[in-house]
Amino acid sequence: MAQCVQSVQELIPDSFVPCVAALCSDEAERLTRLNHLSFAELLKPFSRLTSEVHMRDPNNQLHVIKNLKIAVSNIITQPPQPGAIRKLLNDVVSGSQPAEGLVANVITAGDYDLNISATTPWFESYRETFLQSMPASDHEFLNHYLACMLVASSSEAEPVEQFSKLSQEQHRIQHNSDYSYPKWFIPNTLKYYVLLHDVSAGDEQRAESIYEEMKQKYGTQGCYLLKINSRTSNRASDEQIPDPWSQYLQKNSIQNQVYVKNNNEICFSVDGLPNNFRAHPLQLDSSSDPSNSIDDPDHVKSASSLHETKKANTGIIHGACLTLTDHDRIRQFIQEFTFRGLLPHIEKTIRQLNDQLISRKGLSRSLFSATKKWFSGSKVPEKSINELKNTSGLLYPPEAPELQIRKMADLCFLVQHYDLAYSCYHTAKKDFLNDQAMLYAAGALEMAAVSAFLQPGAPRPYPAHYMDTAIQTYRDICKNMVLAERCVLLSAEILKSQSKYSEAAALLIRLTSEDSDLRSALLLEQAAHCFINMKSPMVRKYAFHMILAGHRFSKAGQKKHALRCYCQAMQVYKGKGWSLAEDHINFTIGRQSYTLRQLDNAVSAFRHILINESKQSAAQQGAFLREYLYVYKNVSQLSPDGPLPQLPLPYINSSATRVFFGHDRRPADGEKQAATHVSLDQEYDSESSQQWRELEEQVVAVVNRGVIPSNFYPTQYCLNSYSDNSRFPLAVVEEPITVEVAFRNPLKVPLLLTDLSLLWKFQSKDSSGKDNEEARLKLFPHHMGELHILGVVYNLGTIQGKHSLSMSVRGRQDLEIQGPRLNNTKEEKTSIKYGPDRRLDPIITAEMPLLEVFFIHFPTGLLCGEIRKAYVEFVNVSKCPLTGLKVVSKRPEFFTFGGNTAVLTPLSPSASENCSAYKTVVTDSTSVCTALISSASSVDFGTGIGSQPEVIPVPLPDTVLLPGASVQLPMWLRGPDEEGVHEINFLFYYESVKKQPKIRHRILRHTAVICTSRSLNVRATVCRSNSLEDEEGRGGNMLVFVDVENTNTSEAGVKEFHIVQVSSSSKHWRLQKSVNLSENKDAKLASREKGKFCFKAIRHFIFHPSEKYTFADIIFGNEQIISSASPCADFFYRSLSSELKKAQLSVHAEKQSIEDAVRLIQKCSEVDLNIVVLWKAYVVEDSKQLILEGQHHVLLRTIGKEAFSCPQKQEPPEMELLKFFRPENTTVPLRPSVEQLSNLIKTSLHYPESFNHPFHQKSLCLVPVTLLLSNCSKADVDVIVDLRHKTTSPEALEIHGSFTWLGQTQYKLQLKSQEIHSLQLKACFVHTGVYNLGTPRVFAKLSDQVTVFETSQQNSMPALIIINNV
Repeated sequence: MAQCVQSVQELIPDSFVPCVAALCSDEAERLTRLNHLSFAELLKPFSRLTSEVHMRDPNNQLHVIKNLKIAVSNIITQPPQPGAIRKLLNDVVSGSQPAEGLVANVITAGDYDLNISATTPWFESYRETFLQSMPASDHEFLNHYLACMLVASSSEAEPVEQFSKLSQEQHRIQHNSDYSYPKWFIPNTLKYYVLLHDVSAGDEQRAESIYEEMKQKYGTQGCYLLKINSRTSNRASDEQIPDPWSQYLQKNSIQNQVYVKNNNEICFSVDGLPNNFRAHPLQLDSSSDPSNSIDDPDHVKSASSLHETKKANTGIIHGACLTLTDHDRIRQFIQEFTFRGLLPHIEKTIRQLNDQLISRKGLSRSLFSATKKWFSGSKVPEKSINELKNTSGLLYPPEAPELQIRKMADLCFLVQHYDLAYSCYHTAKKDFLNDQAMLYAAGALEMAAVSAFLQPGAPRPYPAHYMDTAIQTYRDICKNMVLAERCVLLSAEILKSQSKYSEAAALLIRLTSEDSDLRSALLLEQAAHCFINMKSPMVRKYAFHMILAGHRFSKAGQKKHALRCYCQAMQVYKGKGWSLAEDHINFTIGRQSYTLRQLDNAVSAFRHILINESKQSAAQQGAFLREYLYVYKNVSQLSPDGPLPQLPLPYINSSATRVFFGHDRRPADGEKQAATHVSLDQEYDSESSQQWRELEEQVVAVVNRGVIPSNFYPTQYCLNSYSDNSRFPLAVVEEPITVEVAFRNPLKVPLLLTDLSLLWKFQSKDSSGKDNEEARLKLFPHHMGELHILGVVYNLGTIQGKHSLSMSVRGRQDLEIQGPRLNNTKEEKTSIKYGPDRRLDPIITAEMPLLEVFFIHFPTGLLCGEIRKAYVEFVNVSKCPLTGLKVVSKRPEFFTFGGNTAVLTPLSPSASENCSAYKTVVTDSTSVCTALISSASSVDFGTGIGSQPEVIPVPLPDTVLLPGASVQLPMWLRGPDEEGVHEINFLFYYESVKKQPKIRHRILRHTAVICTSRSLNVRATVCRSNSLEDEEGRGGNMLVFVDVENTNTSEAGVKEFHIVQVSSSSKHWRLQKSVNLSENKDAKLASREKGKFCFKAIRHFIFHPSEKYTFADIIFGNEQIISSASPCADFFYRSLSSELKKAQLSVHAEKQSIEDAVRLIQKCSEVDLNIVVLWKAYVVEDSKQLILEGQHHVLLRTIGKEAFSCPQKQEPPEMELLKFFRPENTTVPLRPSVEQLSNLIKTSLHYPESFNHPFHQKSLCLVPVTLLLSNCSKADVDVIVDLRHKTTSPEALEIHGSFTWLGQTQYKLQLKSQEIHSLQLKACFVHTGVYNLGTPRVFAKLSDQVTVFETSQQNSMPALIIINNV
């Protein structure tokens, strides 16, 4: 239980005090009314004695009484009505609320820090009022009148006669059978005569003479002259006299309403308020509503009536005619009455009762009981035990000896003689139990337990079982809940004082029932306080019982107390994961707050239900949402012009907010396809984002002469949580800003959002904004300045059924984005700091050009190497001219706008629909198989030395695109060499003609997706020719073998491929003619067919600038494709530059310091010859035959090494065991490979293919053989020719047979740079056969090198000779 102002040792004696009646004449009552007080009220502040009082007990022992208090009240002849008492208690509780600003106790229990009100004044007020308003009953005498004050005024004509009338009136009320109320303690009630004298108006001598007369008639002990009203009321305002009555009268003004006024009785209203009162709405009698509805308007009336009563009392000054001397006189009067009148009367009564009991004790107890049953004529007839129990037992006559014991016990209890009281109660208890008088027995048990507790020195422990039996008897047998409640209130206080909180809580909970919500609520609340005050606080039990108490308070109409209970319990349940309990409490808090018009609290509580991850069912969530919207609407109606409040739903994931600058992408229009650019529909991909950044850096570096400016910042059109938002983004006037807000509905019911708009602030000149009602909201800035997007404004509603009206409220939610956590400096690493996120604060800059790009006839599928012509349209949709248009791509080999010769091709798409993409010339048949020569410079095609092949200027006419203008340019595409799906990124860069300080350039992105399917696989090798029959006789001949395989699987509907032309491009070599290997002049390849071509290549020694390439075309039809023109040369140069780039990367990876000698040897085996294979494919599509054309490139770099048109897949090496070795510091000198060394010297043997010799004439056949040695390097070479070589392999002997070289067996020569030397040799044969003459071994080394890189120079093919016999 909560702490109380009084201890239990003070509470019980104050609750059971001697009762004194007061009967006043009209004149006497008038005198007291001058002070706005009745006579009983006048005495109330002085009714406690200030000194100890002594009396003697029946054993003549002196007994001390401390702090004795008496209760004086006007005689009221009607018992209080139960309904009125209930109303009174309800008003008392509702009138007592926690004080404003009261500091609550902070209790720490485990993880909980709870703010709990230490005291519960409403409970104490309830308890005091309950105990005081208990009606007197026959089974106990504690609140029966012991004495009666008869009050008359000295100003009356015959005061003594008036006293006689009053005495008769009192006698009639007590002894007439018409009056069953009030109850009197003993028949011979003490009468005390009080003469009131008005000092300011009355005659004092007369008063004294009347008082003398009274003393002679009634004795000095039985009368008193009380002088009051020493000052006139009109002087009341002169000096301030304390008002001790106000604290009592507030309670009294309520209590006086309990009694019903009777016309025949002398009773008075308080301050003009009538004493009658209708039944309380909570009265549970037959006339009340069985539903016990709490919506009854009387609840509101009860609280308001109390408020009015208080209000009425506050304006009145009590005791206005009384001085401090009068206060002392009243105090003296009470003392005199108690010392001289009341206590002697009580002492005498106790002695009389004691004597009666002792005289009767001589009789046998059993005989006494038997005779009592037979001769007590007024008793009810004897009944069975069950019947007795059912009717609460016997009813005793007033003079029954058992009742005399009870009377003596009650008298002893009232004067604090608890030892004697306990023994009397104990005796009476036995008698009542023997007689089965259960009501009397319960009363005796109750008071015996209290007396035992209050005995000084505590000779025996508190018999709690007495109380338990009494409570059970009152409740279950007697059905008297009022007496049971008194028991519980007293016992709980006693147990609490002994720190038996658990027992006290159990006791309080036991009495909660359905018959009284108010009582149940108060007891449950006190039980909750017991749980929290235990040695180990039971926090959850406290919270649970506070919830139960709040529920019962709510049913009782005590809305404020209900709200307080729920709020205190919420402290325990909050944030512990008990979401359903939290929802219930918040919902109730919301409802109670709304009823009490605490609308802000109601909104807050309902908001909590909605923002937590609710585990409620959909129907329940819908109910919560409707309730919230209803309350919220009422709040917003109170201040319609106030700022829009924050809405809790739906959730906004602020960090997922995306901001897009620019117009939405246009849809495709037929063959016209707009550039993909950036849109909110695209998912963020960090890899592609990095690629776009690199492309932009590349083009910016080219524009700024190879250096990226220090203030360069990559363009970001879409800002999200992954982008760098540390800078203020730049937006352009008249271009929309789209904000995508990520909403999430945490509920299971749909939310309806309408009139959604952005909340923004603009700093600068006057501006206007527009928004559309979508999840993506747009702003159109019309002026330059700073824009701040603050949040969203919308109507939140629910989707209702057909018949119910939907409700919606308008509110806002702010967009607050937390920036990334900083982690650079030591300070940032050790503390939690976040950087700025400025994506919602764009700076609006001046107008800029805006480019739109459209692709016309742009394919989605190509064959590998296929050439297709498309068109690109550039449109300037802004009001500013643009210039400096460039395109950058990681795949420049995929497309070209054509070189400087591209102007010869038709420009419009319609004109070129059936034309070839190539520039062609019709040739005559004589030129077949011989090369047609042309030349071109790589500078013409934008791939000169030191240029960036990825950055391509777009050839705009006059380099400027005016506002509203559009230009169509041809674009040739070539299918990538690898099959599959290719994403090719184009980044278009452009600038404004008028330079802007903030935005220097703009970009437009496009991602083309091309699916390529297999076409041809070309591989080629180059080897030295053995013949010396070239025109210049310099030995610069090569043979080029080209293998072409049709790898198409006919998926694309390709019937066959025609090889229409093979071209070469090189600075030093060119194809001279075709060596016709087959009769297939058409060079057709069906699916999976392979064709082989052989060409003769010659070195040309015409000096060209380094960018100049010689193109040689060998054609297989009657049309020459000019390979040195666009687009053939474009794609050749692009593939060349990309290959060179790869080669440079691999060279950089190797060591740069290659020795000169090694480099010379390597050059011998290098060749710089590029082959372009041009083809046509015939495709049947929709019963039409289409001709596709394309080209493949093979770059030949090394003699004898195979090269491919498409990159070869490298098979992963087999797994090997890991080997550990210690690296040695000695650096191994680089050596050229065996292959490279074998190409130093080119050898060829000249001899007759067959030789006839008459072996029967001469047994030895001598054949002259010329060995030609050609130095391929540009340095002097020492050569050793060794003829002693013998073939050791038996296979070779079997095939070719053996022969001998005659003459010198070893030659040592030195060959100058590119010198050719011939040696005349003789071969000797002994019989016919086929012989291989390629047996001479040739060793070579560079002349000026000490290190001998000596190795065998291999012949390219066997030299066979046939020896015939003639």
